[in-house]
Amino acid sequence: MTGEEARTLPSTAASGTSAASVPPARPGGTTRAWRTRLLVVGIVLAAVNLRPAITSFGALLEEVRDGLGMSGSVAGLLTSLPALCFAVFGSVAPRLSRRFGPGAVVCAGMAAIGTGLLVRPLVGSTAAFLAASGLALAGIAVSNVLMPVIVKRWFPDRVGTMTGLYSMALALGTATAAAVTVPLTGAMGGSWRAGLAVWAALAAAAVLPWLAFVRPRGGTRGEEAPERDERGGAPQGESAGQAPAAAPVLRITRSRTAWALAVFFGLQATAAYISMGWMAQIFRDAGVPAGRAGLLLAITMVMGVPLAFVIPRLATRLPHQGPIVVALGVSGLAGYAGLYLAPAGGALAWAVLIGIANCAFPLALTMVGMRARTGAGVAQLSAFAQSTGYLISIPGPLLVGVLYQHSGGWGLPIALMAGLMVPQVIVGVIAGRDRTVEDEAAA
Repeated sequence: MTGEEARTLPSTAASGTSAASVPPARPGGTTRAWRTRLLVVGIVLAAVNLRPAITSFGALLEEVRDGLGMSGSVAGLLTSLPALCFAVFGSVAPRLSRRFGPGAVVCAGMAAIGTGLLVRPLVGSTAAFLAASGLALAGIAVSNVLMPVIVKRWFPDRVGTMTGLYSMALALGTATAAAVTVPLTGAMGGSWRAGLAVWAALAAAAVLPWLAFVRPRGGTRGEEAPERDERGGAPQGESAGQAPAAAPVLRITRSRTAWALAVFFGLQATAAYISMGWMAQIFRDAGVPAGRAGLLLAITMVMGVPLAFVIPRLATRLPHQGPIVVALGVSGLAGYAGLYLAPAGGALAWAVLIGIANCAFPLALTMVGMRARTGAGVAQLSAFAQSTGYLISIPGPLLVGVLYQHSGGWGLPIALMAGLMVPQVIVGVIAGRDRTVEDEAAA
């Protein structure tokens, strides 16, 4: 029996009840079980849609620029737009969640992604393309923040498993969009507009399961009423007969843990965006053929699929997540050292090592769920860590480009990447301590 499985077993001894005294399943138990399964499907579909808007555009960047007559500076703005939108729109997600419920906000987020992805290939101007992209990225931003909230609320004893599941789905969506957008475009006649628009269908499919978790006016539904266990007992995360505790008012900026987690989130996002934007070019400049360089980048991204499921489950079994932070940091430092010393000779090894290091993302999401006791606390921490973190990540890819242009090589950019890994490890160890923001930031 795993640690998480053991924690989900009801503790009848503590309440003085025996297994024989537990009431039989109520007629609504099957309905509740199906709603839980539907929620899992919704989480997976939402996660799959959280990155194709970005990676599909990156795959067709040159074609989009030519088609819209886009300048190089505007194209550079587009590469920084995701982090900016994640920071700005992610900060309002907790307020929207309190007003409408997290399920309704995620449902609207999926609709915004689908609408933005459908509209942006149809427009004829750069400004309209930017606006449509911003709409899709706004939907991604609020969903980014609320995924840990939904996991904490509905699956309090499965935080590692569920975080791993949607992190794996997110990585799969990221890698798939990067890998198949160009072949799909070719199969549809070579039109970049069709190659971008096809991803709107995936977002539309993600809307459907979330419709069941939209809170009606004047009542609660779905995520507002966490599932009781199948025997009719208390909701997950509550004791029988015990009213939910009032959420404390948090001044999140007072929490050292929240700040450490925000900086950790920002530095790992910086590393990920630098990898996505520049790694293939580093390999190509070292003499690696263009096709193989693209494959190496895909390998880096695909590493997140299995590890995104394993790392969160491991993290929830440890009282301190610092050892995982250190292991990922060492992997990153080794990968960057290899890129500097022998970029072509050991290219596959460096791609794998950097891909492992980039799995700090699912670890950061897991720690968001572990560093707060309540759903409200997770919402505040998730919004603060992600919004602040994405703001921190904005300059990184741009600075790498500047250093490369002015130095004429990759020595300084790679040194920057390796240098940023050191503070990432330090703040990650601090964020991994066994404490909660409620203890540090209660008003």
